[in-house]
Amino acid sequence: MSLAELQELERESVIASYARLPVEFVRGEGARLWDDEGNEYLDFLCGISVTNFGHCHPRVVEAVCRQAATLMHTSNLFYTEPAMRLAQRLSQSSLGGKVFFCNSGAEAVEAAIKVARKAKRGGELVVVHGAFHGRTYGALSATPQEAKQAPFAPLVPGFRAVAPEPEALVAAVDERTAAVLLEPIQGEGGVHVLSDELLRAARDACDEHSAALVFDEIQCGMGRTGSLWAYEQTDVVPDAITVAKALGGGLPIGALVTGQRLADVLAPGDHGSTFAGGPVVAAAAGVALELAGDPALLARVRDLGRRLAAGLDRLPHVLSTRGRGLMLACELDVRAPEVVRRALFEQRLVLNSTGPATLRLLPPLTIGEAEVDEALSRLASALEG
Repeated sequence: MSLAELQELERESVIASYARLPVEFVRGEGARLWDDEGNEYLDFLCGISVTNFGHCHPRVVEAVCRQAATLMHTSNLFYTEPAMRLAQRLSQSSLGGKVFFCNSGAEAVEAAIKVARKAKRGGELVVVHGAFHGRTYGALSATPQEAKQAPFAPLVPGFRAVAPEPEALVAAVDERTAAVLLEPIQGEGGVHVLSDELLRAARDACDEHSAALVFDEIQCGMGRTGSLWAYEQTDVVPDAITVAKALGGGLPIGALVTGQRLADVLAPGDHGSTFAGGPVVAAAAGVALELAGDPALLARVRDLGRRLAAGLDRLPHVLSTRGRGLMLACELDVRAPEVVRRALFEQRLVLNSTGPATLRLLPPLTIGEAEVDEALSRLASALEG
């Protein structure tokens, strides 16, 4: 089916909630994608930090095929080994508590909100401006962006948004606060790293007022920043983290992972999901988690992140670069969406913009130095165009 035919089907049958670029991808391998005309692209977006280990990683594919041929679904009314093993490994790799599985990052945030409020018997959640936590109602209510919230008002009550500054956050947390919800690195907001001072202030304020500290690691987790979890590069340990995106190795899964404090808040019947933690996606996630925890890979992410950031700083029209590991953004003195289109159609480089002047780069964690340099060369040409 041609791209034109797909676009006609979209016009007839698909709700217009996405502004798709006119490219049909039909195959992926490693850091490369191919369109329906056979053109090869270098992927520095990873499906928005989903294919962290490249497209169709052979170990993930093998795990999916083996499990799909054995058992695909039973519901959470029964046991399956992939889910139980994955929960154990997630707990052991992070906070040592327990895991609630779901199907997406937004659902993981919803679970975090419910757990925090039940633990405190109600209460507000404090979030910071620039955050993005998802598009379901609870997650959207925790996303203080007027353009995203206004069309869907009234939202879920009980959220307080403050500036991402220690003093403002401390002033907002009191005995009514159920939780503080933060992204250690704000992804959709433009790859802004929250300061260690802010994270420490949040931890101290939560401890003082018996509130939970929840870190949204949906985009910055799973090795993206050069450690398995972004919080490990700080001296702050949260009470829970939300995980999704790269956890499934390309398949949809989310999880709320708690420490001991919140491990037993939910009781049977409090929350649930039909497909969550299904055998196929849990098998894929088990492999993805093992790949993400490889110390050699994480060291390489840090090294290649420095190489990529230094290269970005040398490009024309780049004013500044920020981020950590292979989660990077740069500010331009030209329009970023136009650069994204030129990069895609003229240079066969896939990336995206998170604002009028902001480019975001989320390459596979498995890329090599030559691919970093190739991407920089292609981006330079797009910027000069």
